[in-house]
Amino acid sequence: MRYEKNRKVLQQLVAEHAFIIPVEKHKNQDGSINHEQFKKNWEEKMASFEKISLWEHTPGFDDRDPLQNEPYMVFVPADDRTEKKGTILVAHGGGFAIRTGCEGPNAALFFHKMGYNTAILAYRLLPYSRFDAIADMQRAIRILRAEKEILGISDKVTVMGFSAGGMLSANCATHFDDGKQQSEDRIERQSCRPDGVVVGYGAITGISFPRPFAMPDDYAGDLCGMDMKERIYLAPEKNINYDTPPFFIWQTLSDDGRYSMNLAKELSDAKIPYELHIFEGGVHGVGIADGENDLGMDVPHITHWAVLCDEWMQMHGLK
Repeated sequence: MRYEKNRKVLQQLVAEHAFIIPVEKHKNQDGSINHEQFKKNWEEKMASFEKISLWEHTPGFDDRDPLQNEPYMVFVPADDRTEKKGTILVAHGGGFAIRTGCEGPNAALFFHKMGYNTAILAYRLLPYSRFDAIADMQRAIRILRAEKEILGISDKVTVMGFSAGGMLSANCATHFDDGKQQSEDRIERQSCRPDGVVVGYGAITGISFPRPFAMPDDYAGDLCGMDMKERIYLAPEKNINYDTPPFFIWQTLSDDGRYSMNLAKELSDAKIPYELHIFEGGVHGVGIADGENDLGMDVPHITHWAVLCDEWMQMHGLK
């Protein structure tokens, strides 16, 4: 079957710690983040996979960043193919500026071993906008549904993200459509509404208290939106409606717990099912917390989030 080789490639690369960049190597001598090494390492390792391009010609894509390829995903089929299963679409973190491999391929393999189909998303980064990233994840969801017979999967899609990827996943769980039925593109006729969303330390907002990462009130960056109009659109807690899918939210106390509690409160008000876990210990960026992360942190207590998430997904029929 097509994409079968992606399983072996993923297993081998994770075993070689190929996506891990130790935290002490994250920065240049001047203290700035070494964006180039993150992007180069990701694309170098991803070259071994069979990829699925999201677009024939990505809207608005150009050569403004030579280190970025057009967006794509890597589909990793479950080992057990006796029945059609749901798929977890995994979105890495990195502040929409870099690609953190431990929160992409490593997380995808962990859930693959639990019996899931997984897909690793490479969405557009800065200098492209967060709206471009949202369009990429929406397109990936549509493709998984349009190609479900070829891929041997059900049409159930769960989006799972960490940090920036968690913000992206929450955006796609609060901004979606049922498909553009008049479109000539059969993929665009598919719904981009996820059936479930897993937010790993990504319930970050630019308008609700407190400001993320101590950003000042007059912050004009792109992490949470360039102005108040964008910040409201990109704040998931402000865009929940009756059709919002169920949420699984987790973080550690290294990020203020009010981020996740704020999102959970709004979901509760709208009677949207959710599960919330805030772990003591660990820090932002811990991923699965099994030692396979840039921090080298192995915290079994926090790793329980993945087991709880698996149980939650089964409860919602997403596996």
